Amino acid sequence: MVGLKPSEMPPTMAVKFLGAGTAACFADLLTFPLDTAKVRLQIQGENQATPAARSTRYRGVVGTILTMVRTEGPRSPYNGLVAGLQRQMSFASIRIGLYDSVKQFYTPKGSDRTLPNITRNAIVNCAEMVTYDIIKEKLLDNQLLTDNFPCHFISAFGAGFCATVVASPVDVVKTRYMNSPPDRYRSPLDCMLKMMAQEGPKAFYKGFTPSFLRLGAWNVVMFVSYEQLKRALMKAQTFRESPF
Repeated sequence: MVGLKPSEMPPTMAVKFLGAGTAACFADLLTFPLDTAKVRLQIQGENQATPAARSTRYRGVVGTILTMVRTEGPRSPYNGLVAGLQRQMSFASIRIGLYDSVKQFYTPKGSDRTLPNITRNAIVNCAEMVTYDIIKEKLLDNQLLTDNFPCHFISAFGAGFCATVVASPVDVVKTRYMNSPPDRYRSPLDCMLKMMAQEGPKAFYKGFTPSFLRLGAWNVVMFVSYEQLKRALMKAQTFRESPF
């Protein structure tokens, strides 16, 4: 058995919030350079039309990180980390910590493991949370794996891939729109339509590999850490409340 054993008692709301926020910060800490490299590559790709950008500065994820370290210093891949950690502790703790509770509210009583039937408003959250839940439940229901590290790793990896497939078009449109001249696009929708008309559907998946490296790694670290933190916190809480 790999990792801590599941707690006999379901995790409390406080455990879910603290575990989710801490796990998300840990994942951000490890994958932040990948996110920085992804943004640099996307911006560079969108600006290839300008003369100054035709001499490619960044080549690949590893090359981008090495170039940043060489030209901007070793801390450059982590520029903006503090703001990212603050966002994860406040945002991820709510969206991830509340997921189980909201799911249980909409799940019929007496059903132990059912597919989530909650309509998700956010695209990335849907791809991450629901896909992770579905893959994990299928692995457990078919007794392919037990509720431990290998199951969590495979589920998180699958969730990261699905999240990248779903989120890449939104991410590319956002990056292009935010880094374009003020008069080029009237709105994100106008940006999306022009991309489709001028470049075809492949344009929405520019930078897919760095996006998957970042989002896939983030999901693996976050979900695996979250599952273990929930169990560790419940174990600590049970030990603290024990009379002996």
